[in-house]
Order: sequence, then C-alpha cells, then structure tokens
Amino acid sequence: MPWRGETDPYRIWVSEIILQQTRVNQGWDYYLRFVERFPDVKSLADAPLKDVLHIWQGLGYYSRARNMHKAAQQIMQEHQGIFPRNYLEIRKLKGIGNYTAAAIASIAFKLPYPAVDGNVLRVITRILGIYDDISQQKTVQNITQLCQKLMDNNNPGDFNQALMEFGAIQCTPKNPKCEICPFANCCTAFQKEHQSLLPVKSLKTKIKERFFHYFIFIKENKTIIEQRTENDIWKNLYQFPLIETEMMCDMSVETQCITSLHLGKFQPVFLKEIKHKLTHQHLTIRFYIVNDYLPKKKGHWIIVFAEDLKNYPFPVVLSRIFFIFAPAF
Repeated sequence: MPWRGETDPYRIWVSEIILQQTRVNQGWDYYLRFVERFPDVKSLADAPLKDVLHIWQGLGYYSRARNMHKAAQQIMQEHQGIFPRNYLEIRKLKGIGNYTAAAIASIAFKLPYPAVDGNVLRVITRILGIYDDISQQKTVQNITQLCQKLMDNNNPGDFNQALMEFGAIQCTPKNPKCEICPFANCCTAFQKEHQSLLPVKSLKTKIKERFFHYFIFIKENKTIIEQRTENDIWKNLYQFPLIETEMMCDMSVETQCITSLHLGKFQPVFLKEIKHKLTHQHLTIRFYIVNDYLPKKKGHWIIVFAEDLKNYPFPVVLSRIFFIFAPAF
C-alpha cells in the first residue's frame, strides 16, 4: 500500500480519511491522485472546494472531503501551516475523531494512543471473548483501555497498523481465516465457534426510501445544472434540475413534475430508472431528457456547455449517466 511506512502526518491523515468507509483496493488510486493534486496542507487549503470534491468524485461520503478542506484551512490559520504534533490538537481538527487522531499521532509521531476502529473491535472481542455491545460507547472505551495496556509504547504506530490490518485481512467479518490464525489456540470465539456472534452489535440502521426525478434539458449543446447546498447527501456537488417526491414513480407523479417545471408543450422523454443504495438511504432515480428547450433560468440554475460538465463534481450515479445521453448533445 502506498501509505505503508509513511511518516508524513499529512499523507497519513489523507490515507486514514480515505479508508473510512472505503475498501483498500478502491481507495488506493484515489489516495495517489489526491496527494498528487494536493501534495501538502497548503495546496489543499488553498484549493477551491469544487476541485477537492472533483478529485473525491466516486468515493462517496463527501463530508470527508469537505471536512479535510476545512481542517487544512484550520492548520494554516491556527498552526502556521504545520500539522499539529499533539494528540489533543489533532483531535480538534474538523472531521477527526478519536480513532483518526490516534492513528496519526501514533504512526507519525510515535505517541502511545490506541487507534480503535471496527477491525480492532472485532479482533479484540473475538480473542478475549467480550460479549458487550460495541455500539455502546462504554464498550469502546473499555476496549480502548485494554489496547492501551497491550500496546508497545516504543512502537505504537506498528501496533496500531498491525492490529487494524489483522482485522482487515485475517479476522474478517465473514469467513475469518481461523485455520491459519496465530491466535487460534487462545481465541475465545474460535474455541466456542462464536465467530459469527462476535462482535455483538445491536444498533440497527433505519433505511429511508427517497424518489428523485432528474430533468436533463438540451438545447444548442447547452444544459442546466444546479449545486446541492442543503445539509443533505451530496452537499456542494452538482446535479441536473431535481424534483423529489414522496411516493413511487407513476404517471401522476410525472405530471406533477412536468407542471412544477412549467414545461408546457415540451414533453420530457423518460430515459432510465436506476436504484442507488447509500448506507442510510435507498434512492429510486428517474432521468428524463427535454430536447430543444432551456426553461427560464432560476436563481440557482447554471447554464453550461455539455463539454464543460466534466469540470464539475457530480455524484458518481449522475456522472455515469453522461455516457447514456451524451449523443443527444
């Protein structure tokens, strides 16, 4: 992995943030592109947010990119552009929690703080037979204290990385490689065949169903886009004019959309329906094309040439649709 052996706190930070909610094989190329485009704190802080989101496009959880951008500006303003070396100061940076602060502090500065993520919780609960609910903060605190006692204070970064990686590639959530595990003789979960029961996590995520209708207006090689500014998914990214409804797509809903956009005689042509799953939301998305018509510009709409769409950061589910309707321009 390109960040393995890295001691630059900035690059460690980038790798840790990318690997949150992202598999290593997916994050690898994003990491390389990110540090090439923004090689240090200053370049990240000085960049327009639009450029940061554009590099991040496709990784999801875009709040990570927005928080990194703000944190870089914090470092420039509050620490004279030097990445803080103190755990508590690192923890104060936007978007950095206990785990990320501990990872940076231990790997970059050899400070003895255990970095406890989902991988570490799984390894420790299985080996030691801890049946407490890891969705409870008290359980996480207790396991963090255990890791503090187990940690080699001379090499805390190695300890944290080894434990995290062991959980990622060996003691996996499903089908852990118990037959070749060096802890098999002392692992409670293996001895009791409780691998599927540990860790205990009772918190269930409630899924919200949402229904999006995107309208792609096309006239003289131009189209209309808008920026998402609400505190919602895909904040600060761009999209085509959107109408969200509370029910499944049917003719009455489509009529409602057409009326609200004041299309008049211009009839939208249904292009495609897709399902898109996010962690807490399931989206049903319909795309429509309206040919030879650009409605009267609203305050938040932007008229752009088709060839310039690539310069705007879009949610990946929208950027993929470009290839379908591109011939229409």
